[in-house]
This record gives sequence, C-alpha cells and structure tokens, in this order.
Amino acid sequence: MNDNDLIFAYSPNLVSANVLFYNSTDIAFSPYGDYWRQLRKICTLELLSSRQIQMFRSIREEEASNMIRSISSREGLAVNLSTMISSLAFSIVAQAVYGKRSKYHNEFMSAIKDVTKLMGGFSIVDMYPSIKILEKITGMRHKLQRTHKIADKALENILNEHRVKRAESKPGNGEAKEDLVDVLLRIQQSGEFSAPLTDNNIKAVIFLEVSDNSAQDVFSGGSESSATTLMWSVAEMINNPEVLKRVQDEVREIYADRGNVDESRIHKLKYLQAVIKEVFQLHPAAPLLVPRECSEKCEIYGYEIPVKTRVIINAWAIMRDPKRWIEPEKFYPERFLDSEIDFRGQNFSYIPLVQEEGSVLASHLL
Repeated sequence: MNDNDLIFAYSPNLVSANVLFYNSTDIAFSPYGDYWRQLRKICTLELLSSRQIQMFRSIREEEASNMIRSISSREGLAVNLSTMISSLAFSIVAQAVYGKRSKYHNEFMSAIKDVTKLMGGFSIVDMYPSIKILEKITGMRHKLQRTHKIADKALENILNEHRVKRAESKPGNGEAKEDLVDVLLRIQQSGEFSAPLTDNNIKAVIFLEVSDNSAQDVFSGGSESSATTLMWSVAEMINNPEVLKRVQDEVREIYADRGNVDESRIHKLKYLQAVIKEVFQLHPAAPLLVPRECSEKCEIYGYEIPVKTRVIINAWAIMRDPKRWIEPEKFYPERFLDSEIDFRGQNFSYIPLVQEEGSVLASHLL
C-alpha cells in the first residue's frame, strides 16, 4: 500500500458511481489527477481545517443532547438505539453539508436510503462491466437513474436555496457559518479552482458526503459509517460490562464538575478512545476498502498484477490477522492504551479508514 500507492491511486470505472455521482466527479470515485487533487486541496484547506471543524462543534453537541433528552424522556420504555444513532449521524452530517433548515431534507434523505441499498454490496454489473446486457437483466441502471433523478432534483433545489441565502446576506453582519455547500459555491464564484467547478461537480460531492456507505468521505467518514461505528461501540460495551463500567467511571470523573458532557474534554477520555479504536479494528465500517485499479503492471509478493486489474483491499482480514495482532478476535481496548497506532494509516496493520493516495480524508476528523 505504501510502495505501490500511486500505481493503485486510480478508481475503476463503475456504473453505479458514473450514474449516481455525475460521471464520478465526487471525491471518492473521481479519477486520480488534477481535478481530484484540487478537490482534496479544498477539503484540506476549507473543510477540514481546525477552524472549520470547530465551527460545527455546536451542531454535534446540540444533536447529541437532543438524542440524550429523547432517551431520557422514555424512561422505563424500550428504545431503538440503532434508529436513533442513525438519525443522529445523518442529522450531524446533513447540517454540516447543507444546513439545518433545508425544506428539501426529507426528499433528499429518501434518495439516500435508496443509494445505501444499491451500493451496499457487490454489483454484478460492476464486476463484469463489459457485459452490457447485465444492466438490463438486473435492472440496475434503471434503479440507479431513478434514484439519481430524485436526488438531482433535491440537490438542485438545495443549491438554489443557498444561492438565494448568499445573495440576501448583508456585509458587516459578522462572520456567517459556512456549510459545505456555501464553501463550494464560494469557490465556484471566485474561480480559484484550476478548472471550472460546475453545479454537477458540487452536487456529486454533496451527494457522496451524505450518502456515503461503500466509501468513506469527509465528515467522519459519512453518516452511515459513523452510525455503524457508534452502534458497534454500544453493542460491544453491553457485551463487555467491565468495559462499560470503566468507560462510565472515566466519563464521570472527567466531567464531574459539569452538568453535561461536551467536546471540551474529550481528549482526556483515553479509555473511551481506546474503545473506539478497538471497535474500528473488529468492526470496520468499510470492511472492504474502495476499489482501486492498477495503472501499470507491477509485482506484489511475487504475483504479477496486470494493468487495469481491479483491486479490493480486505481491511477486515488485515485487522484480524493473528500474525499481526494478539488475540485479534477478543474485544480488548487495553491493547491501544499505550499504543501509538492512530487512524491515519501509518501502520498498515490498522486501516479502519480508507488510506490510499486516491482516497479521501475522513481520518482528519478523528
């Protein structure tokens, strides 16, 4: 992954990505080159800066507090945590991407659910792209086009909504909080992108940010991967009461003098961070990383890899390899307490997030 990073930086031509994401002009599936580098630059300087991440802190805290209040109000009753956690993740990502009050939110979310189903697994159409008749036999292209049409209408309305808001904003009213759509529209208007940033390019980026399921993207790896990680964290702590108690004790100790839990002291929750790392190892949100395509012939471990070969890295298998990990099947957060291993891919035994050169930047937020 390190020696051949650039050779495998290219994304294969996928029917699903082409139809859904405006000819693969999103961040995850766009071809490696100037366009992708420009998008990555925008992510690094505009979207993932410490200032920008901090700007959305109030959104994260507000949504988390709303969920806690909702659970508290149902004391003695059963609650569906999976549904609540998914809703929390979607709300946080949606607000960061296009704002809280878009009246097209529900319309867009219906398309997102369809995308999750369509891209949540192997597609025979993408596995055998040369057999065009498979698109008709499976009905895949029709399903993709129908979902794209619904999403495109909602995205067009969201862009127009933001343009009206930007036109009506008055200078001198203080620094407004920019969401992802605002940032992309500002860059489009300024012309600072090396090539013209079209509306379809913006829609593609927005679409994948929220619908991210098979690939991880900018905001915490997308809503789906965030929700998956949270649900597995809860499940593992329920199955390991001693871990749950230690996490509870740590939170109560760190926040003993405060009435609520906020992000100001999260960096002090060392054991909770170890729990999250352990969840990432055992239950990666993307067990199979984004498909890559070999741009030139190369050799790996004695095997000759022909040009244009599609490669899928099995992150799940790597992080459960007994040659690399002691008792990898055991939920044991303590293994990370004195470890320097982080999420950013410097250790290739631990790759819970997409880390190739052609991938995106979810790990910056963790």
